[in-house]
Parts: sequence; structure tokens; C-alpha cells
Amino acid sequence: MRHPTDPCPPPGPGLPGLSRRALLGAVGGTALLAAPPAEAAGLTRTGLPLLEPLPKGAPDRTLFAPEEQRFAPYLVILAPMANEIEDTDPATYGWFTGGWWRTPNVPYNARIQEHVYTLSWFHAHPRPWNPYAGDPALLARLDAALQHYLRLQHDDGSWPEYRPTEHSRAATGFGLGYLSKTLQNLRTTGALPTRQAEIRTALRKAMQWFLDPGNITVWESPLKYANQHIAGLAGAALCLDLDPEPALRERLVERIAFVVAHGQSPHGFFYEPRGMDVGYNFEVMLPDMAEIHHLMDEPAMLSMARGFAPWLSYNLVREPDGSGWFTNVAASARTSIRALDDEIREPDRTHLGSLFVPGAPGLAPFFTTREDRAAARAAWAADPAPVPALQRGNTSPRIIAHVPYGEAFPTRAHKQAAIAELPCLQRDTFVELRRDGGQEFLFVRRPGLYLGAFFGHRATPLVRSGLSFLWHPDAGMVVYSLNGDAGCWATQLADGRLDADGNLAAEYVAGAHARPRSGEDPSSDAPFGVRYRTPDSAITTEVTVTRQTVRRVVTTGSAATELIPLVVHPADGVTFTDGTSASYGSATTATADGLTLRRGRTTVQIRWAAVRTASLTAMPTTYLRGGARRAHLLRIPHDGTLHLTVGFG
Repeated sequence: MRHPTDPCPPPGPGLPGLSRRALLGAVGGTALLAAPPAEAAGLTRTGLPLLEPLPKGAPDRTLFAPEEQRFAPYLVILAPMANEIEDTDPATYGWFTGGWWRTPNVPYNARIQEHVYTLSWFHAHPRPWNPYAGDPALLARLDAALQHYLRLQHDDGSWPEYRPTEHSRAATGFGLGYLSKTLQNLRTTGALPTRQAEIRTALRKAMQWFLDPGNITVWESPLKYANQHIAGLAGAALCLDLDPEPALRERLVERIAFVVAHGQSPHGFFYEPRGMDVGYNFEVMLPDMAEIHHLMDEPAMLSMARGFAPWLSYNLVREPDGSGWFTNVAASARTSIRALDDEIREPDRTHLGSLFVPGAPGLAPFFTTREDRAAARAAWAADPAPVPALQRGNTSPRIIAHVPYGEAFPTRAHKQAAIAELPCLQRDTFVELRRDGGQEFLFVRRPGLYLGAFFGHRATPLVRSGLSFLWHPDAGMVVYSLNGDAGCWATQLADGRLDADGNLAAEYVAGAHARPRSGEDPSSDAPFGVRYRTPDSAITTEVTVTRQTVRRVVTTGSAATELIPLVVHPADGVTFTDGTSASYGSATTATADGLTLRRGRTTVQIRWAAVRTASLTAMPTTYLRGGARRAHLLRIPHDGTLHLTVGFG
């Protein structure tokens, strides 16, 4: 999963032209090459041999099996990463110092050491393109890294992440996975038998801690970060495949059932924390569920995946040109993944989740097709350019750890058939109101639009309340709220406060129903309304949705500004009603009572009933691979009352 990382420079250019003999001579030469690994030398082992850089022109893209191409960028950085393992200071001996993975980049953060899996894989697996298989220098540095990793484990079996004394659910849960996979690789070659025994002991202690239902550090009530629990359970599943223990297996099965009962909303999303998050749900949770399903043939995982698919179908909104999906990011509680390309290219963090597609066909729309992935792999192999090195802080061992489990991408025909079944494409009239733990997710479809909104309790400060997105079946996404500090559809008071930053209380009106339940909706001609306000009632808003329009009446009692984050394409024609043209990517101010955006056959009219000095300013945010769709923030100041209409024609 993508996480904030410290700003670090890219990897250096390496040591081109330096032979292994010269390189080893610089640090002690043949004596080091012949020396046994650190396993036999204890904690004070220093001066480990360096890995020789890849030969000029390596790796050869044509040598990779298609499904193993994702190893290539990691092969390029293997020597720089391994050579930065601390080998002189006994206090931090074995620490990955280079900032290649997690933050904070400090010796006590056990998650940094998860790249032991990366080193172990390249050591254990001979390939025509892998010169490091069986490399003694690599093995010595892997051994040092494992030594540091195991030394960080607390007596109770847990590992720290953000503080030396922390007993971290995440560090322990993910550590179970990477250490068990590392053990599996070591067993492949019989390497480091003493260290293997230490890993088995560490894994046993970690499972006893993690799987203990009385451990409230892991099994908090209610569950908040479901992906961390699933990661630990997936790691435990592999541990117990490698070293069976019936009592722990029984506890694993019971804890899986607990996550099934408590980690997923009745509406399908997985709690992060108690709210929804597209990034963690789709890129982390679902793949790790697929790993459990693969290892244990666990039917509950498939059931959870099937329950998740309908949630995605409302919250991923497809662009009419087929380029990809906008996510309902305004309601996402932890990450800011704003758009997913129709063809997700490497590194594809969703990859392993494709194993669910045959049994959960509702997920097929959101994965790359077999044909597209095959074409991308063929193009990669034919590309004459060198394989680029990964940047520091932008690596993840899970990218390559998922390769051995295979894939089950949908065919192009299968995907297109599944897309046609999506609610907003199959039906042009519905209202879905989903309530969970004080949160209210609203989805309104009318013949000329699709509107999403969020009200109630925000799971984290990252969530933005109010109207989340407005989409048109021909024009695609038109208004799109972001989470965090980026632009959102909101009312801003003179002191800078946004109604979107509060827990907005909402009430709904639709025909004869005062508070509609999911699936209940009057005819497409009947307006649907929602009224909402800030906790202090400083801002109240009434929204009415008809077949082709969204009307807003905002009352603040003092000066305020309406903020509307528009998605603008380079070819769009954008004109204020006073005749002022707004150029794509620029900032424009006009004195007008409206703005018109023309996109293909569709005209979007935004009117605010009175002449005001409004502005449209390009933002740095762009969407989808081409980057042509760009965020532009429309600001409309008013004196305390605003009547606004967004209509399509």
C-alpha cells in the first residue's frame, strides 16, 4: 500500500565497470568471500562483502517470464539496497539504512526489515536473469538483516514500528507474512539452518501473541483496521502450512471467523477505521484475503469478496470513454487514491485480488483484463530502454511477494459484460442510502446524472462531508470532491471554516417518504431532497436533485464562499456568463451570474442567480494515466445566501 515517506534522493548510479574481484578487494577481498555468513560469527560481525552491481545493460527484459517481470525493478536496486545494510555498528548491525521501504527510517522500525523477503527470494531462485541466486555476499547480508529483525522482537512475540517499546499489530501482522515467506525461501536452498530455527521460534511467538483473542492490542473492540488483522491471519496461514500446529490452526480459524463477523460493514466495505477507504480495501485488504483463500480454501474469504463487490460498484464511477474510474475519495478515511486506470499497469497492487474474480464476478469490472496485461507484458519485453531503478521510499516487498500465487484476471469480454451490470450504467433511476455506525453514504441516480454524498460521523479528519461527486452519463465526472486538504464541494466561511470539515446532520425528503431506505425511490420525475447543517447550524444547505439538475440553497448568515471542484478537460469550452473565457490550466476571474462548460455533446450550466465576482483556478491535481483531466476550483463569494443550480443539457 502507498504510505507517506520521507523525501529521499533517488538511488545513486552504482559502481559501473567495477568487477566483483576489485569490489571485494576494496573491503577485504577473498578472505571475506570465503568467510562463513554472519550466522556463525555472532552479533559483532563487520565488513560484510558487497554485492557486485549488475553488469552494464542488465537485466535483459527478454529473459523474464511474463508473470515475473515485476521482479525486474527490484533486481536493479538489489545491490544498492543490500549494500546499505549496516555492517559495522554492533548496535544496529543488519539494519536496512537506505530508506527503501517504510518510515520512520529508524533502526527500531521492524517494518523496514520486511525487505528480507526480497533478498531471500533473489538468493533462492535461479533464473537466467538473476545473477544473485546462491550469491554468498547476498546471503551474508540477508543473514545480518534477519539478525536485526529478530533482535527487534519483544519477549511477548510482537514487533515495534513507531516507538521502540511499541507492541504493534501492523508490524507483527505483516511481519508474520514476510518472515514466513523468507523462511520458505531459505528452506528451498537449505540456507542458514540456524537462522531458520530462530525464525521458526520467532514466528511461533508472534502467532501466539497475534492470535490470542484476549490480546486487546490486536483484537480491539470494535475492529478498526481490518487490513492489519487480515495481513496477520494470512501470515499465520502460511506459517502453519510450513510448521503445522493444531492448536494454533484452530485459533487461526476462529480469528478468521471473528474478522468476518466484525471487520466488514453490512454494506460491503472493510473498516478503516470504522469507515471506508478505497485504497486500503482494494489494494491491501482484498489481496491479503485472496492469499488466505488460496492457502486455506477458506469460503468465508470468498463470501467477503462477494459482499465487497456491490460496494465498489457504487463508489467507483466509470468514465464514459472507458479510460478508468473515479473513486469516491471524499469519503475515504485513510488514503487519497482518486482514480484507477482501466488498465492498471505495474506495479499493480491489486494483482492478487484477481484470484477472487472467478468466484466473485462482480469484481471483474475493476481489474485489468488478461488481454491488456498480456499486451503490456509483451510491450515491456520489447522495450529497448534499460529497466529503471525504483526510487527510495517507493518500493514494497508485497509487489513481488504476490507473484507465486498466480493471477485470475477477467477476459475482456467478461469484464465488459460485468461493467454493463453496474448500477449507474444498468439503471438510470435509484436512491441508495447506506447507514453504518453514524455514517450515511448517499447515492442518487437520475437519467441525467449520478450524485454521491456523505453525511454523519466522519471516521477520520481526512473525510470530507457533503456532496462528493457529480457525474453525467456522456460527459463523465464533472464535480469531484477530494479528501484531506484538497478541494471539495463545500461552503467556506470568512474565517476559513468549511462545512465539509464537520459531522453534517442530514435529513432526506423523497416523494411520500421522509427518510427513504435503500431501494425505495419514487419515479424518476420526482425530486429527491436532502437538508443538512453543521453542528452549530452556522451553515445550512438544501439540495434538490431532479432528472437533469442539482439545486443548492446555502444559508450562512454572514459572508461565505461556495467552492466547487470541477474536472476540466483540455478540449472543454468554459465561459462565464459575462463572456469571459476560462482557459484550461489557468486562473480566471469574472463578474457574472454563471459559468457554462461544454464537453462534447453535453453542456453543463452552473448558475448562481445574482451577479458576483467569481473565479476559476487550476489546481495541480490531475486524474488517470493521461493526466489530461485536471481539477479546477470554482469560487463563488456571497453575502450569506446562495441559490445555485448545476444543470445538464
